Amino acid sequence: MKYRLLADTGVFVSELCLGTMTFGGRGQIYEVMGGLDQPDVDAIVHRSIDAGINFIDTADAYSNGESETMLGKALAGRRQQIILATKVRGRMGKGPNDVGLSRGHILDAVDASLRRLGTDYIDLYQIHRPDEHTDLEDTLRALDDLVRSGKVRYIGCSNLPAWQMMKALGISRAEGLHRFRSTQSYYSLAGRELEREIIPLLKDQRLGLLVWSPLAGGFLSGKFTREGTDVGGRRASFDFPPINKDRAYDIVDVMRTIATAHAVSVSQIALAWLLAQEVVTSVIIGARRLEQLEENLKAIDVTLSADEMKALDDVSRLTPEYPEWMTVLPPDRLPGQERRFQQQK
Repeated sequence: MKYRLLADTGVFVSELCLGTMTFGGRGQIYEVMGGLDQPDVDAIVHRSIDAGINFIDTADAYSNGESETMLGKALAGRRQQIILATKVRGRMGKGPNDVGLSRGHILDAVDASLRRLGTDYIDLYQIHRPDEHTDLEDTLRALDDLVRSGKVRYIGCSNLPAWQMMKALGISRAEGLHRFRSTQSYYSLAGRELEREIIPLLKDQRLGLLVWSPLAGGFLSGKFTREGTDVGGRRASFDFPPINKDRAYDIVDVMRTIATAHAVSVSQIALAWLLAQEVVTSVIIGARRLEQLEENLKAIDVTLSADEMKALDDVSRLTPEYPEWMTVLPPDRLPGQERRFQQQK
């Protein structure tokens, strides 16, 4: 296992992070995700740690808190070996204030997460999604208080658009508050939209990138083809995240050729491509079975050649959108020459 710096924190995390959406099964979505019981959770967590993973991500909303509880039990006696991340935002009760990013909900939610996880601190506490009903500065001040209290060591965000991330960083800088150190965002060969605005922001502001759904909800496992669907796969019953499937089939075709050349699985190629991206801090992998975990772990040993990276980039590259396509125009071009430039392209 290799380790990468989490932004500029000085903390090193494993390049693979264990995700825990498969732990527990409260709620229809989480039954589909995995529905693992405690013995299975223990086996997956312990095998991950033994393989060198020191980074585990969960959320209070996963199975309505059950995921955190099961993870806490699995980590008994091994908590100090782990950089532990969880998230806040989702509904955790029937009351009108049992959801969101208000100061009250955050302060209640962190204490509940600490109890479920069986720990007295969280290494990385992340807001799960935006909350349009709460002033962003209120949220950031509540998170800052958690860091100052010692309940949380670092804060991060997830699923924010670039403008909200930059706004949050600006507020934190102006008000002297602890700032986001990372974003947890969707990124895959079948979903490269992050490259338009968020990745340039991460590079400029020196934030870490934690990738969720690196296999595009299982689509990049190679088990989905134009001829048929993997009826046992998660996407067969929960078709998420949204992707352009016709385009994704073309991507998988190229991945399959490369996988055959390396004698590895298609999913390992998907993970290896992400691990080759300089901006990526850690890739979150989940598993419903130990065999899935073992297969994902092997991705760290796959090295793609320059030609293979180019082939994957060519088949999955985003179509340039405004204002990106303006940046390819030479700065000294005279007015009226843009049309000739486009024709030459």
